[in-house]
Amino acid sequence: MLLNSTIVATLPATDLNRAKQFYTDKLGLHVTEESDGMLMLHTERGSDIYLYKREPTKADHTVVAFSVNDVEKEVKELKSKGIKFEEYDIPGIKTVNSIADWGNERMAWFKDSEGNILGLSDHN
Repeated sequence: MLLNSTIVATLPATDLNRAKQFYTDKLGLHVTEESDGMLMLHTERGSDIYLYKREPTKADHTVVAFSVNDVEKEVKELKSKGIKFEEYDIPGIKTVNSIADWGNERMAWFKDSEGNILGLSDHN
């Protein structure tokens, strides 16, 4: 039934202007819609992120993960734009130079301007 649907990630933002700057300038996404209290962003591979104005919320887990070809390359590029990556040393997750290695998958995590946890992943 939903096999042919698309998925849109929906995230809260306390400051839409700040979030817009982060997602466009730092991550390189494109704004496709913008109105009072909402912002729609798009990747060239067809994924969308809908940001809406809301008072602060607290999610302590990954809310969006970007599937990339090379996590190491993306981490380096995003760090050059001032993005700080999360470092973990907990059961099941240990990062080395911001990247966790799980055999055939590597992951890295960072927070957006609103405190949402975003991830990068690749499959070797």
